[in-house]
Amino acid sequence: MNPIDTILWPLKWVVEAILVAFHTVLSGIGLDPAAGLTWVLSIVGLVLVIRTLLIPIFVKQIKSQRRMMEVAPQIKKIQDRYKGKKDQFSREAMSRETMELYKRTGTNPLASCLPLLIQMPIFFSLFSVLNNAQKSVAGVGLLNTRLAEQFGSAKLFDTAPLHDSFSNASTPVVQVIAAIMVVLMTASQFITQLQIMSKNQSPEMKASPTFKQQRMLLYLLPLVFAFSGFAFPLGVMFYWLTSNFWTMIQQFLVIRNMPTPGSEAALAREARMARKGQRRGISVGEIDASGEDIVVEPKATTQRQQPVNKNRSKKQSGNKK
Repeated sequence: MNPIDTILWPLKWVVEAILVAFHTVLSGIGLDPAAGLTWVLSIVGLVLVIRTLLIPIFVKQIKSQRRMMEVAPQIKKIQDRYKGKKDQFSREAMSRETMELYKRTGTNPLASCLPLLIQMPIFFSLFSVLNNAQKSVAGVGLLNTRLAEQFGSAKLFDTAPLHDSFSNASTPVVQVIAAIMVVLMTASQFITQLQIMSKNQSPEMKASPTFKQQRMLLYLLPLVFAFSGFAFPLGVMFYWLTSNFWTMIQQFLVIRNMPTPGSEAALAREARMARKGQRRGISVGEIDASGEDIVVEPKATTQRQQPVNKNRSKKQSGNKK
């Protein structure tokens, strides 16, 4: 066993356990255990479990990004102070001041990449599991030889083997499915990055050097998906595509409900909450910064006095005397 397999062994065991669990459930409700659809749905279930477990890390990512935005003006000041200085002493001083700022404010520029870095070993583990399964090689855990043979020989629509890729397709159907999936993967990745860049960036962030790097990634990452996707088996591409759709929807919900302060999405949310408050009869000033409606107690009304006739009024006045 090589060092990479040793590192991935626990992840491969978990991947196999989740796959086998979903495969067992789907087979138990009547789906064909050897069908490609059953294994594809098992892969989708694997994505849902993995991405659900990563939600706490995603929340930390958002908080780290907010802190990075808060210190962005200070980082720009440091960079402006050493602008044009190419000597080693200046570069070391700028790097030292930047790291001290990160440490003092509790920010981590790598935190935004953490969910992706965590997913990569899972992705490679799935690739390794599928690569061994197509050779009818049993896995390291619950994926025994019988299940490995089913997984390796499973075909989508009875014509497209899950272990085939666009580059080594056994039928034209595989190439068609792979091409469609590559387009969807590329489009979902581009849309995810675009909605962040266009709606969820504050003016200070747009003026920072980090924004320029993100603009490069906006066009670079989809190209990576476009070219690398043709080399991956269909089974792995289903994992990747489902994960991309999860990310796209997750980002949409975060930008809509937890936008970056000062961004276009934040202004749109404030306007949306203002309209919501007007429909409820609440003024804009009665909506707090978090978007929650402040409960306004109704004013106490005086008790309505019942009208009385003249005779009764005279009688009441006589009694008072």
